[in-house]
Amino acid sequence: MSGVKPEQIRNFCIIAHIDHGKSTLADRLLELTGLVESTEGRPQLLDDMDLERERGITIKAHAVTMDYQRPDGNKYVLNLIDTPGHVDFNYEVSRSLAACEGAVLLVDASQGVEAQTIANVYLALEYDLTIVPVINKMDLESARPDEVRLQIVDLIGCEPEEVLEISAKDGTGVPELIEAVVDTVPAPLTLLDDPLQLLIFDSIFDNYRGAIAYIRVVSGILKPGMNVFFHSTGGKYLVDEVGLLKLDRFAAKQLVSGEVGYIITGSKNVGETRVGDTIGDVANPLPEPLSGYREPKPMVYSGLFPADTDDYESLKDAMAKLKLNDASLQYEPETSGALGFGFRSGFLGLLHLEIVQERLEREYDLNLVCTVPNVKYRITMLSGEVLYIDNPAHLPPQPNIDTVEEPIVNAQIVTPPDFIGPIMQLSTERRGIYDNTEYLDPRRAVLHYKMPLAEIIYDFYDRLKSLSRGYASLDYEHSGWEITTMVKLDILLNGEVIDALSVLVHADKAYAWGRRVVDKLSKIIPRQMFEVAIQAAIHSHIIARATVRAMRKNVLAKCYGGDVTRKRKLLEKQKEGKKRMKMLGHVEVPQEAFLAILKSD
Repeated sequence: MSGVKPEQIRNFCIIAHIDHGKSTLADRLLELTGLVESTEGRPQLLDDMDLERERGITIKAHAVTMDYQRPDGNKYVLNLIDTPGHVDFNYEVSRSLAACEGAVLLVDASQGVEAQTIANVYLALEYDLTIVPVINKMDLESARPDEVRLQIVDLIGCEPEEVLEISAKDGTGVPELIEAVVDTVPAPLTLLDDPLQLLIFDSIFDNYRGAIAYIRVVSGILKPGMNVFFHSTGGKYLVDEVGLLKLDRFAAKQLVSGEVGYIITGSKNVGETRVGDTIGDVANPLPEPLSGYREPKPMVYSGLFPADTDDYESLKDAMAKLKLNDASLQYEPETSGALGFGFRSGFLGLLHLEIVQERLEREYDLNLVCTVPNVKYRITMLSGEVLYIDNPAHLPPQPNIDTVEEPIVNAQIVTPPDFIGPIMQLSTERRGIYDNTEYLDPRRAVLHYKMPLAEIIYDFYDRLKSLSRGYASLDYEHSGWEITTMVKLDILLNGEVIDALSVLVHADKAYAWGRRVVDKLSKIIPRQMFEVAIQAAIHSHIIARATVRAMRKNVLAKCYGGDVTRKRKLLEKQKEGKKRMKMLGHVEVPQEAFLAILKSD
């Protein structure tokens, strides 16, 4: 125990949209509670990865225990459970919220309330958390505190004077925020006499200690030497070490109900320590785990292949190591005629895919080719069998299929009213079905749409940002399945199907997609000594074609005058040579071709 009574513990998190100052506020809290002297040399102290700092996002949730002494001498323990801000990591956010009693709602004074802020506030209210509303970045000239305050009041129904104003960058107002957390966030319930229940809200892999679970003790007392079990896997382990998280791990004699810390069980598999799972006591087990646990389900699938086929073993090792730190990453071996050996990988969303690809390239020095992302389709065969397909190559023959269903999401788009027209047009183009519009205030509206996930994962977010000059934000959640008419679009080079470029696309959009891909490839594929035909086909029916002209040698250059039959003979000979070369020649698809298909026009 940290030397304080349970009523002096405060467990809270920070809810914020990307780039609203969450990591900067965490730095100020660490400084003011004396955990670090200054973060000047290394800002965003809780963000471990260079990638997190560069992009200004939190990818992996973090937790830190801070000791705080009030001016009246009373001591408190503040457990900050940091959360990722992006929609792809919604489940991790929900588990972090479940480990808290309060949440600091942080809103940028110039940007106002955005889509992910709204989604996470609703989640926090679902878990009955006490919300401390805060306007950040008051030092900016573009700050609009009065408007943003009204947005927050409309969103959570608080009084205007309850909204605090701070600048996390220079520390203004942060001491008052800490006092507000201590005053308003309730102490955790202490159920010391109840059987042990621990909620896992995050886990990491340590090369020397194995899987380490970050936990909130919901009830009971946790000590080293106890026998514990994981509800979702049934795995039983002896507790090796427990302790507190203060930027580093500090071992403790015990953790009691209400505290936040870590547990090391000697498990060598981070897949055992699943986020949201419950750990119980083998000697005194509770039959029911804590509610809310679910398996992380990939939403987007893509093939990852080494650009150099000799790097396959290196990629295999790198994927296995990355999986240790990211239990939501799923992959299996895959072979492509065009790209050789690689892995079919499942991701939580497009940002998750980008981050995994970038981490593999940076941390393991790999050069990767990523195939066109796909969602998972549910296919009912005429025989009644139900299949789940995430790879166009595995689509059964069309005559055997009864129905194809695609995943549908409920999308929320927060935008200034000036951009509602273009955004509605974009959403309709992407097969979105309009639901309703809410006005948060005269300068901010929320559009609600039902949309196919397949239409969001390509360039929807980029288009949304460009149409709204960067002001609109998007949040979505999976809502079910709907019957659709999808077709498999194949790309052929000189009659040979390039499986890595195949894609499942809606029948109404197949021609436009095929035309676009064919035109892009005709500009990217270098000219060969023979003519290259690029075709898009559905069920072996060609719907679009482009030709890369052959490089030609001027065989008539040495004919000065003379009989025309001599010239014709030379041209015919060249034509035969080109035809023979085309039969034997193999067209290399450059890596840029795969990237170009993903980019919006």
